[in-house]
Amino acid sequence: MPSISEEMFLSGLQALLEVDQQWVPDSDGATLYIRPLVFATESRLGVKVSDQYKFVIMTSPVGPYQSKPYRLKVEDQFVRTAEGGTGFAKCAGNYGGAFYPTQIARQEGFDQILWTDHKEHRYIDEVGMMNVMFVLAGKLVTPKLTSAILEGVTRDSILTLAKDMAIFPVEERKISMDEIREGFITVTLTEAFGTGTAAVVAPIAVIHIGGKDYQIPVAGPTSLQQQIKEKLNNMRLGLEPDPYGWNYIVKL
Repeated sequence: MPSISEEMFLSGLQALLEVDQQWVPDSDGATLYIRPLVFATESRLGVKVSDQYKFVIMTSPVGPYQSKPYRLKVEDQFVRTAEGGTGFAKCAGNYGGAFYPTQIARQEGFDQILWTDHKEHRYIDEVGMMNVMFVLAGKLVTPKLTSAILEGVTRDSILTLAKDMAIFPVEERKISMDEIREGFITVTLTEAFGTGTAAVVAPIAVIHIGGKDYQIPVAGPTSLQQQIKEKLNNMRLGLEPDPYGWNYIVKL
């Protein structure tokens, strides 16, 4: 699948937003969600890499995403993806393999799955739609990137802000389920949240491990996740400076 040049993406985005600018919502917490994608279009019956592709940018006005904290079930049977596969990419196939176990989890009263590694189901990978982070023993920790974990843009932004804000030391490393369970028992796990484009930060209220629900304290305004979310949103809205050059200003 060929790469899309920055020039093609930005010129296409500019042209689309000139048409769709009236759809940009102005209510608090709402956004115009932008989804670029590429898919194969070659008309052929057979198993081969396509020679033809279509590049599309879709937009959709959305309200505040995931208004209540997540209830997560740790998955210790099914696998979303494996190292050496496509888990690191925003690939549609990654979601297809997750539908059935996610449906089971929802029937059991959970919102999403907390995926573990494909070999031992011992180490945390990510949440169904997001990267995941914990405030554990006075540190912000998140799984180290592998070929099975999405290299999320929001994940990178939050880690950058967290390091510069220096509220807690930041660690990217393997995180075992035993360590998370111990954090609950010793009350050293004080925050857990997902990170992603739509939600930015999504608080986690419950993690179901081995048949038991473990509760996480409600994230108040002084929590790390809420401080970082506010700062990132303020930068996006131009209420605070953007020293990293993350914003791209669309002139309409």
